[in-house]
Amino acid sequence: MFRSFSTAFLVFAGTLFSFSQTSDLSVQKIMQDPSWMGTFPQNVRWGIHSENIYFDYNPEENTSDSLYRIEFDNPEKILKVTASEKQQLIPESGDFNSSASRKVYIKDGDLFLYDLKSRTSKELLDLPFAINSPEFLKNEDQLVFNAEDNAFVYDLKTGSIKQLTHFKKGTSKEDKEDKISEKDEWLQNENIELLQVVRERKEEKENSKAYRESIAEDEFEFYLNSKDLGNLQVSPDAKYAGFRLIERERGKSTDVPDYVDESAYTENLSARSKVGDMEYTAELGIYNFEKDTVIIVDLSNLPGISDLPDYTEDYPDREWKEEPRKVIPSQVKFSENGEKAVVNIRSTDNKDRWIGLVDLKTGEIKSIERQSDNAWLAGPGIGYTYYGYEEMGWLPDNKHIYFQSEETGYSNLYILNVETGKKTNLTPGDYEVFDPVISKDEKHWYFTSSKTHPGERHFYKMPLMGGKMEQLTSMTGKNEVKLSPDEKHLAITYSYMNSPEELYLKPNKASVEAKKLTSGQSSEFSAYNWREPELIKFEARDGAMVPARLYVPEENVKNNAAVVFVHGAGYLQNAHKWWSSYFREYMFHNLLTDLGYTVIDIDYRGSAGYGRDWRTGIYRHMGGKDLTDQVDGVKYLLENHDIDPEKVGIYGGSYGGFITLMAMFTKADIFKAGAALRSVTDWAHYNHGYTSNILNEPSKDPIAYRRSSPIYFAEGLKGDLLIAHGMVDTNVHYQDVVRLAQRLIELGKEDWEMAVYPVEGHGFVEPSSWTDEYRRILELFNESLLEK
Repeated sequence: MFRSFSTAFLVFAGTLFSFSQTSDLSVQKIMQDPSWMGTFPQNVRWGIHSENIYFDYNPEENTSDSLYRIEFDNPEKILKVTASEKQQLIPESGDFNSSASRKVYIKDGDLFLYDLKSRTSKELLDLPFAINSPEFLKNEDQLVFNAEDNAFVYDLKTGSIKQLTHFKKGTSKEDKEDKISEKDEWLQNENIELLQVVRERKEEKENSKAYRESIAEDEFEFYLNSKDLGNLQVSPDAKYAGFRLIERERGKSTDVPDYVDESAYTENLSARSKVGDMEYTAELGIYNFEKDTVIIVDLSNLPGISDLPDYTEDYPDREWKEEPRKVIPSQVKFSENGEKAVVNIRSTDNKDRWIGLVDLKTGEIKSIERQSDNAWLAGPGIGYTYYGYEEMGWLPDNKHIYFQSEETGYSNLYILNVETGKKTNLTPGDYEVFDPVISKDEKHWYFTSSKTHPGERHFYKMPLMGGKMEQLTSMTGKNEVKLSPDEKHLAITYSYMNSPEELYLKPNKASVEAKKLTSGQSSEFSAYNWREPELIKFEARDGAMVPARLYVPEENVKNNAAVVFVHGAGYLQNAHKWWSSYFREYMFHNLLTDLGYTVIDIDYRGSAGYGRDWRTGIYRHMGGKDLTDQVDGVKYLLENHDIDPEKVGIYGGSYGGFITLMAMFTKADIFKAGAALRSVTDWAHYNHGYTSNILNEPSKDPIAYRRSSPIYFAEGLKGDLLIAHGMVDTNVHYQDVVRLAQRLIELGKEDWEMAVYPVEGHGFVEPSSWTDEYRRILELFNESLLEK
């Protein structure tokens, strides 16, 4: 058993151990507040006139970032934005008219109009309730906006407001009056018959109501009952609106106890429900303003909507009903002329996606695109069911729509002619497309892509109907671009694998180099020679080539021990050429390498960036290929880097913690020590939106949960295990490791320890917590891998 955590054997800069490796880094240094590294630009955006670049920055080392700007005409100077200047800024959100001479936007819940020529802003409406989603209509003298679950039109010439929709919360009076039991109806009638005054008052009330209705305007009202209204969108010609009604049964919420609340009492934090406890009933509605009616669209006849998922074949003794699956429609997308509409519809099991063309007059829907996946649909621009986001819209010709699909195995950009049904892949190839937008002149696309390399991101320009892709950025790494409103310049947030984000500027031309505007690294941070890890690929047992980052120590300090790092989130990419979001772990890997460890960081099956087959390689078996990729990575190290098979450790957080547990429980002959941080131990206890995609639902597919949850394999533990968890984690609950601890106790396991962090959630905040956690991880590897 490795030593208790009270031992004094810790590794810090300048400390000598029996094997004499040292480092200029220490756990305390790299896990302190990240401000020690310097200040780096965040949330970059342009001013509305393309004259200023704004970003969050902190050169003064305050407790939080402030807003700064760089003037386009004087890019050498970084200026702090004053409070009064900040108050006058026009928000990025809002809507421009077709000539981009005016912009409508919301500020503090009120409606404003900005004139770009005069550079003046005018408040249009200050209502007692919040306004949202303002847009110019086809008649650009009119605006449409939403408020209080209804749509309104504001006339810029007259200043008048007209309410377009009449949604009402609750139930209509007529419905309420109709809901009377047979017993109560008999009592009511008897009372009226017996008592003359009661009878007369009832007649007077009915006559008064009839008169009021005869003189009132005939206003259609639509009652929501117990349903929630969402995605309210008015057509550009203000003739129709699309909307969604959802009735949710969220299931039983869980509580997370906060033992160190400032009140000095234990307070329960309300948290999510568990997988399987999420029932949706969704409807799509079309509001016809001319007829003042609502049509609820029938979605039960979509092609394949009653198909049974493949996994049902594993349960031959169970009776499965072939009935229409539940679906969730997204926001209705109207063509620019308002004459056509399409809507994205997903099955709640996330195995089907339809794009439907809606007949606005009749409410009939025609499926013009169906995407299916036996696992689950996702990927860049495709999104998830419960998050409801997808790239989809109309081209200016009012005939073509655009969307993204993994039909080729990678998320490419498509257009489809809704009149002929012809579909065209504009970006065919084994790479992914991110955030496509149409240029102001409506002749080109702008988007980010991984075309050059899965571990690079570059910005491209392409003709609207397809053609040559012009790469506008050239720096190797990640180029996150904000195009100026006039589309003449690119503001680039750029990073490389050993260098954090900095801000660059260049003209919107491929041939011109970008100019660096910020240099935020502190002298202390830049004094260390941060490694550029080697990007490798090794062959897995099924022949797949697995990408990874490799950190190799100098031969004179090499200790023949290896550490495998497992990134979290599952669907996340970390073996890339830009600065990692796991920057603390990156620095820790530099420390480990200084001390003689060989470190490998694997983009295992399930990771982002490599297409559909890689993403879905974990379907119905988490801890399957994602774990064997770690094992095959160790095999690569043994064969190519002279690693002692008795000196292999593994660690990771969240999904990485889950894999660490599976490794320690089921591959004990491979991994001698592991640190499982904020780990899922039983997938039946995780959330619905993530887990049900990969493992379906526990009551429907128990096989998938049984073979994917570490708690069922705890008897296999042989090596040294550290479990670390925040006690106020509302994502992966502390309950997960409490249940596992009890299981380990019942099994009589000895070589494990648990460290708990009373004030930490899923992502640690306090430097003291980070330091304590990684002190323990380093101690675990030193004692378990080097001293045995």
